[in-house]
Amino acid sequence: EGIVSSSGCLSLLRGHRVVVRADLGALRGQVGLVSGGGSGHEPAHTGFIGGGMLSAAVAGGVFASPPPASVLAAILALRDAGASGVLLIVKNYTGDRLNFGLAVEQARNRGVAVDMVIVADDCAFSQPSKAGRRGLCGTVFVHKLAGALAAEGRPLEEIVCQVKEALKNIGTLGVSLSPCSVPGCLPSFDLPPGEMELGLGIHGEPGIKRLKVATADEVVNNMIDHMTNPASQSHLALKSGDSVVLCVNNLGALSRLEMAVVTRAAISCLEGRGVQVARVMSGSFMTSLEMAGVSLSLMKANQEVLRLFDAKTSAPAWPNQSGVRVSGRSYTLDPPAVGTDVSSQSEGPLSGVMANTLEMVCSSLLQRQEELNSLDRASGDGDCGNTHAQAAKAILEWLHSHVVPGCPGQLMSTLAGLVQERMGGSSGALYSLFLTAAAVPLKDHCHPAAWATAMHAGTEAIRRYGGADPGDRTMVRTPKMVPCSLSTWYQLVHIRVCRSELGAESTRDLIARAGRASYIATERVTLPDPGAVAIATILRAVFQALGGTEAK
Repeated sequence: EGIVSSSGCLSLLRGHRVVVRADLGALRGQVGLVSGGGSGHEPAHTGFIGGGMLSAAVAGGVFASPPPASVLAAILALRDAGASGVLLIVKNYTGDRLNFGLAVEQARNRGVAVDMVIVADDCAFSQPSKAGRRGLCGTVFVHKLAGALAAEGRPLEEIVCQVKEALKNIGTLGVSLSPCSVPGCLPSFDLPPGEMELGLGIHGEPGIKRLKVATADEVVNNMIDHMTNPASQSHLALKSGDSVVLCVNNLGALSRLEMAVVTRAAISCLEGRGVQVARVMSGSFMTSLEMAGVSLSLMKANQEVLRLFDAKTSAPAWPNQSGVRVSGRSYTLDPPAVGTDVSSQSEGPLSGVMANTLEMVCSSLLQRQEELNSLDRASGDGDCGNTHAQAAKAILEWLHSHVVPGCPGQLMSTLAGLVQERMGGSSGALYSLFLTAAAVPLKDHCHPAAWATAMHAGTEAIRRYGGADPGDRTMVRTPKMVPCSLSTWYQLVHIRVCRSELGAESTRDLIARAGRASYIATERVTLPDPGAVAIATILRAVFQALGGTEAK
């Protein structure tokens, strides 16, 4: 009811868990397609109802086959709408075969032209039992091919013949990091930490063997090895030069990020074996409740199969596919050239001083890495020390292989690019903003007043784009614009160091109004702000590198 009530294209047969196309009249003269099975596999099968795919779907209870009366109701609804025949697409499970088969016989007794195809695409068992291979996500391929043929007005016998031929070239294998739980029941099987289940079905049943958790590349390689092993009676015969459609199916609980990683691994693995990947669909198509797993389905594809696969459909769960072949397509472009040409920069009187200062700053940040992480765990994600350490290591690496330019403005621009690229996160952006803005006043001047102007320009850039002000419990603290001579420069730096350290300590009593800490309850944020502590660390290191002491 939730699915149907939120869609303008579906209707529900009263008294049954049967969903049909709202525009049943469009089926007149065409073959109608019915599929279904237990609930818990959403979006299968209701999500694949629409023009060019299914005409109706029948849902049983969770992981339970639907009753024959509901299947028969779906068949008769399509007959009454004027369908020239009805094809049932059924996954190979005993309950589904029995209940859908009974409905077929009942429909034939009523004079309906009806037939049934059984999908058995499971590649898990080397020696399948008498029950045969299970029906898995490859069923969705059959929905698409049969739906395209039906939309073209092909007769029932021809659709059945083509679908059965396609079924010989479809294989599926699943792997999971967790079981699933039928509502109100315990998990379907126990899986120790660090292990995963290979070859499991879609009803929570365990697989054929346990593997240690490994990288996506290793897991996918093992899966495709198993699927294509000629020694297995249920293998998919696949050789170099074959063309396939790949479906990477989320079994329920994987994030889109994880799915993208597995998809990349699957494409790479197949291409590494000389297999041409013609199309890829990645997402949730046939799930198993909340199972944290994935299945791979492969369908060998010739031009006719690809034509039917690419045919348009209005089914909401079918992805908006591109008709472009995946393998052989160059999908990377060279980025535009940006950045400073360091090779053209030359040393100057300040190069040594600035190099020594940078080394001391980096050393200080590395020493305080764990302390900054600890402070950040109280108000953020606990990586403040790590991000500053990344920047410090990048700068040290750069110092060991490049000339430090004599122009402070050039150095600032170079450092801005380094932290932007290597530091990452909001900290990298903030430091890069500061250094980029501060570089402008120092391009042609390096006297104390220019440094003071640069400090002000950098801080204002952070305030403008970061949205933080002094007192917001962040790294921002506005320096006063004070004209100064060289004789007072060290005194001003020392004053700035002391103020930054006092300011960092005082942030423990401030209410966070900007940054990630602003989302955390005030009473839980009682330690100094890690960003402010990092700034104080940097300024203290600068002061010491310039020869400053407490006496000065």
